[in-house]
Amino acid sequence: MATYVLIPPAGSGPWYWHLLAAQLRERGHDVVAVDLPCADESAGLAEYTDAAVRAVGDRTDLVVVAQSFGAFTGPLVCDRVHADLLVLLTPMVPCPGESPGEWWSGTGYAQARRIQAEREGWTPEQDEDPNVVFFHELPPRLVEEATANARDQSGTPFEKPWPLAAWPDVPTRALLCRGDRFFPVDFLRKLVSDRLGITPDEMDGGHPVALSRPRELAVRLEEIRREVCEVARPTPDRRR
Repeated sequence: MATYVLIPPAGSGPWYWHLLAAQLRERGHDVVAVDLPCADESAGLAEYTDAAVRAVGDRTDLVVVAQSFGAFTGPLVCDRVHADLLVLLTPMVPCPGESPGEWWSGTGYAQARRIQAEREGWTPEQDEDPNVVFFHELPPRLVEEATANARDQSGTPFEKPWPLAAWPDVPTRALLCRGDRFFPVDFLRKLVSDRLGITPDEMDGGHPVALSRPRELAVRLEEIRREVCEVARPTPDRRR
């Protein structure tokens, strides 16, 4: 049995993971859906990390899954607790000395989104519509629930540089979604390769994949966990 530690995207809480958590528990695993203080204007990445470490407690056999903006917190958690695996899901891959606020321009994100919008034929209005960008795979009932459970996101954790000088000593994988309309998959492929020196895993689905495809996501996470944790393999070369 593993303990899956789930770190949510920006403006999200434990509810975001509830469908995936059920799938993982059905497979016999413990699940910690971390409740980050995302609406707290005084809380930065240090406080996010503290919240996650407290939630983990004395659990072992940790698989940390960090999605989107959560990828800035996931490695910080792994720097303080012993984790067997870190999975970055549709991630904002951090770089030492770069703040989350600088990430957008530093990675060329805006250009990647423009290229995607032109390729898909979206109007500017559609490119800003959450029903087009985020919720296109979700049924109306789940869109309503997701909207009701959304949280305010403070800008505080975006202000300061990511504090680690190097990637923590933890086996790291990235899992991308080919139908992601928020972080274009070709953009993330290059980012993961450039910043982590690894080839990402991929699956179908859009950005909120834990809601749209929880069973498929659980299967992919289990495949990655078995490959890394149950079969001895060299740790990927994580270039910084």
